[in-house]
Amino acid sequence: MGAQEKSQGNSNSLQRVKVYRLNEDGKWDDQGTGHVTVDYLERSEELALYVFDEEDNETLLVHRICPDDIYRKQEDTIISWRDSEYSTELALSFQENTGCSYIWDHICNVQRNIHFSSLNSETFHSMNSELRELPAVELSTLPIILKTVTESGIADQMRLTELILNDQDFFQKLMELFRICEDLENMDGLHMIFKIVKGIILLNSAQIFEKIFGEELIMDIIGSLEYDPDVPQVQHYRNFLKEHVVFKEAVPIKNPMVISKIHQAYRVGYLKDVVLARVLDEATVASLNSMIHSNNAIVISLLKDDSTFIQELFARLRSPTTSAESKKNLVYFLREFCSLSKSLQMVQQLQLFRDLINEGIFDIISDALQSQDKKLVLTGHPHTILESGSNPSALSCCSPGRDSSFRTFG
Repeated sequence: MGAQEKSQGNSNSLQRVKVYRLNEDGKWDDQGTGHVTVDYLERSEELALYVFDEEDNETLLVHRICPDDIYRKQEDTIISWRDSEYSTELALSFQENTGCSYIWDHICNVQRNIHFSSLNSETFHSMNSELRELPAVELSTLPIILKTVTESGIADQMRLTELILNDQDFFQKLMELFRICEDLENMDGLHMIFKIVKGIILLNSAQIFEKIFGEELIMDIIGSLEYDPDVPQVQHYRNFLKEHVVFKEAVPIKNPMVISKIHQAYRVGYLKDVVLARVLDEATVASLNSMIHSNNAIVISLLKDDSTFIQELFARLRSPTTSAESKKNLVYFLREFCSLSKSLQMVQQLQLFRDLINEGIFDIISDALQSQDKKLVLTGHPHTILESGSNPSALSCCSPGRDSSFRTFG
């Protein structure tokens, strides 16, 4: 599968940018507008920035991420660099500063991994010369894979991460094997797969997280973690997520990426706070929190720019035909929406709150304060709605009994 095809399902492809190139006269030429993503170069282990035209999906830019200190971030929305291949300065101007920060973090992570791999290249050969490839994912090879995952040193873990990422079918094959073991009630196999998946998560690789927490794999990944050999009974995490977490939209969300990001953040939070709460180290928890925070920022950024969504939210809040229960859910939603808007830059926050005031948020607060429902009164208090602190996992932390307005439809 080519990078262009793979990018279609990549969350980063939503990052809208203009591509600029410095001409011989010292002026910036507009090369077009598209979506930027980080992906592997064709038939290569190297990562690159791709920009695909938003109109015809043609490639506007391919740039191999360089380990040298050539990148500059300016004004929270611009990333520029001197490109040796083009022999000129290039720049990406982002529509959203959250998208700029997301791609900037990717570039920094890739550079760190390149430097780390370079520093440890000799160590890879001296410590673990046999770790040149992963065995085929089969029931008979599970013990070897488990040993490789759980007994690797730091240098070997970098090599292991590289091998896993280079094998495009590794996780699909592992999850197929998981389903077979589950059908056959092969507990030994299920226990080994649990340890393998847990060990891979503890490698704390952002690129691995993007793979295993995508819609295609995440429910099987969570399912494989139901079979902890140290817990007497099999857990039922998937049943909870499928049967007890109801997708109930306070206001219809038409953007499928928003819905996907809400679901993903919710499930990753559930995995962090419930499924693996007792085994995750601080570094992995921080990485998962960062992923959740990034999802929340993308959701809020997309929703705030959807004028029809905001207008419908307030139309339903003001409508006399809206039931008391629906109105209560809408107020809970509004409170958390305002809370999570703290992930935006200050200028965007101020603009959002101006829009909310223009739509009549203070009338909604006034109505909520007159309710007989004490919980709704507390939720509708202006201090609660407009001064809510940002919680990086508020969209997604999922534990039985947790009350969250986004949870009611996420």
